[in-house]
Amino acid sequence: MNYLKKNIFKCVLTTILIFNVSLVSTANTNQKEEPAKFKPGEFIMHHIYDAHEWHICTIGETHVCIPLLIIVHSETKGWQVFCSTKFQHGEKSYKGFKLGKKGKYAGKIVEVLDDGVTINEKASLPLDFSITKDVVGVFFSLILMLWIFLSVAKGYVKNKGKSPKGIQSFAEPIILFVRDDIAKSSIGEKQYERFTPFLLTIFFFILINNLSGLIPIFPFGANITGNITITMCLALFTFVVTTINGNKHYWQDVFNSPIIPWWLKFPIPLVPVVEILGMITKPLILMIRLFANMTSGHIIALGFFSLIFVFGEMSAGIGYGVSPLAVAFSIFMTMLDLLISFIQAYVFTLLSAIYFGMATEEH
Repeated sequence: MNYLKKNIFKCVLTTILIFNVSLVSTANTNQKEEPAKFKPGEFIMHHIYDAHEWHICTIGETHVCIPLLIIVHSETKGWQVFCSTKFQHGEKSYKGFKLGKKGKYAGKIVEVLDDGVTINEKASLPLDFSITKDVVGVFFSLILMLWIFLSVAKGYVKNKGKSPKGIQSFAEPIILFVRDDIAKSSIGEKQYERFTPFLLTIFFFILINNLSGLIPIFPFGANITGNITITMCLALFTFVVTTINGNKHYWQDVFNSPIIPWWLKFPIPLVPVVEILGMITKPLILMIRLFANMTSGHIIALGFFSLIFVFGEMSAGIGYGVSPLAVAFSIFMTMLDLLISFIQAYVFTLLSAIYFGMATEEH
């Protein structure tokens, strides 16, 4: 335990002192090497995948990045805590662990043999509880949400009976929109107040993270809603809230609806099976829709941007000629992504409210 505390303290101290902008220089060689060929797929995936460090930029052969905390547990080595700089962008191993760079282990922390290079495929993948780029992005968005909500609440108390000011004037129309046009209209006058806090939370969480993913400057730029594990958690919350709050009429319609003929219930319960599958597919659709829309927008914009380098390798003149068109399309897709960010936050919240309304509807 003292060992863990010591390593955590070292990493946190390093992060605070530098915050932690580290300049990790790659090895220079005197021999001239042919420049590596541009790979659009790797370029795009690098920008939309999660990572164990926050890459800021590359200046020549120097990578400017923010190291993050690695927390892993394996059956052979137990708990290990250290900074991601120890991996040197996946070039080195540390304490028997290494960051995979290619194949099925790309982006994953794996155990290596004594040579520090060969992956120990006989051992199962270690449990990874690391603070990744997306985790830092989630923490930042939560802090931003707390600041917005607490500032708005403080403004209501301070300016009671007066017109809203500052952040309150920005947030109030959105809050009223979610309450009146989403919660109240979908759930009903009697039940909507119970679910409004949850709906406001997921709306602001999705909207803030959708917008922050479009800003390529730290602490923004993490593709949080393009991470299917994040959208899965949001959909799971909706599923749990719907299931817990379902009334007897809701469950009767699932297992024994009075309007369904008996021969569709017995001896083979076709309708209950279909209804249960429907309960599962509803949050599944929420998860995939948000993930696919946000990820595809980033991929298309980066794809247009990649055209500059692809044609530039063929000819410098062609590269310069394609650049204005590629940049224009990238800007257009970014603007379209801006609109989609609002639409996806609205759609996810609206469908969640509709599911809550179906579960609490009185007959």
